[in-house]
Amino acid sequence: MKRRIALAGLALLASAPSLAASRPRYGGEVRVAHVGPPEVGEPALADTPLEATLLGLLSRPVCTPTPDEGARPALARDLTRPTPQVVKVVLPNAATASALARAWTRLSSADGASPYRALLYPLRGEGRQVSASGSTLELALAFPWPDLERALCHPALSAPVSASPSGPFSAAGRGALEAQLGWPQGRPYLDRLLLTATDERGLARMWASRQVQVEMGVSSETEAPSGALLHATYLAFSPRRLPTDFRQAVESAIDREDLTRLFVRSPAVPMPHLLPPALLQQPPKPRPSAPAALAARTVTLLYDAALEDQRAVAERIQVKLHERGYTVALEPLSRAALRARWAKGDFELMLHALLLPPVPGPALAVVLDAGGRKDLLGVELPPIGVLPDASARDARARERAVAVAASVPLVPLYAQGLGVRVAPEVMGLEMDAQGLPTLDALFLAPPEATATGGRP
Repeated sequence: MKRRIALAGLALLASAPSLAASRPRYGGEVRVAHVGPPEVGEPALADTPLEATLLGLLSRPVCTPTPDEGARPALARDLTRPTPQVVKVVLPNAATASALARAWTRLSSADGASPYRALLYPLRGEGRQVSASGSTLELALAFPWPDLERALCHPALSAPVSASPSGPFSAAGRGALEAQLGWPQGRPYLDRLLLTATDERGLARMWASRQVQVEMGVSSETEAPSGALLHATYLAFSPRRLPTDFRQAVESAIDREDLTRLFVRSPAVPMPHLLPPALLQQPPKPRPSAPAALAARTVTLLYDAALEDQRAVAERIQVKLHERGYTVALEPLSRAALRARWAKGDFELMLHALLLPPVPGPALAVVLDAGGRKDLLGVELPPIGVLPDASARDARARERAVAVAASVPLVPLYAQGLGVRVAPEVMGLEMDAQGLPTLDALFLAPPEATATGGRP
């Protein structure tokens, strides 16, 4: 009997390192490099996967979408439906509730230069009358929309960074973030993140010299994990300013496979339909023949100056449309200026990139508004929202996305995600349903668990 106990004790000791390696532990700091901006600002403009991830360290939306088609509170302390047409959001304090209500009202206002306002369209007044009562937001629906909670999880609806602490970390000097001990969902395991903004060459150099333990924005060719590819890029065009066969000219000239493979940072996939492959199966879409030649004309293509991919794609479109009789002038703009031009309809061509929610119905709403077809929201959304089953709503939204595509002045091009690379000693990396890494879940493995681990 004593021998059995001794053997059991030896077996337990032998397995201790592997048990410790799998057990999250508190403390320590992790050095992170990325190819994004040094700082992120307004949530509705921080909408690349990388910027949304950086934003999420300091500010979170009220909830997080879950794989089981639900939503769990993040910034919110509670998220309930006291009646089918009312959603109640309980926030940590009155200051946060008031800041969030003002941000949503501004986003939904008549001059709101953001297609993410469509996420609030199902609310009475289209979200223009959101107000806080103490620490609670009470959201009344204009029509049945069971997907409102999942829509509210979008990063563009996060609380302003300048509001009271609303994320798992807080700023602690240049590039340094410290854990928020009172974060409602539990403090991060790490004490501190040290962030460095660089470029692709800098990422490679810092990784090779072991200066960092996490890198974001790396190519998936490095076998880096990535989440759902939901950052969708479209060529928006103005039907009032271009010939009726312009879409045919673009579709006949552009090879999405080549465009994505040669000019777009991976992870990326071609997107021939109105919603990306993560939300809608992509049946083959044959390229049409070129339209009859017309008199040469000059057009201007606006693109996001902060996105190197967009510059490369814009130049490729410039070359290919020249073959169809269009002389394309390129004009880089800041994202804020680009969205302002979009809101006014002041463009001929524009590369418009959107971080779509991981739910077909809300994603369709954002795309319709981005395509200048806000008039279709009241036609398309209520028949989707009336379906009680989530899978039935998702299927209906996919069907409608295919059906209305020809009437929306957007040419879908490609969808991207975020590639992340972590050192062996960093554990706990997960991607949420939005396709973003949850860095507040990272933890450092005990030294003995990574003693034999290797890095390039």
